[in-house]
Amino acid sequence: MKGITTDQGRQTLERFKMEAANEVGVNLKQGYNGDLTSREAGSVGGQMVKKMIDSYKNGNNK
Repeated sequence: MKGITTDQGRQTLERFKMEAANEVGVNLKQGYNGDLTSREAGSVGGQMVKKMIDSYKNGNNK
């Protein structure tokens, strides 16, 4: 999360990531998650992108 410059931004992104992980059934924990497979990590990122695109299409972008 190098590009996020505020604590609030980091916290928001972390909550978003945890929400996406729960939706795809990946058990993320705070901190290091090196035990995840590439498929699991990719599914979390993919879910995040999908939600961002859906939000943009629905006009919920800020």
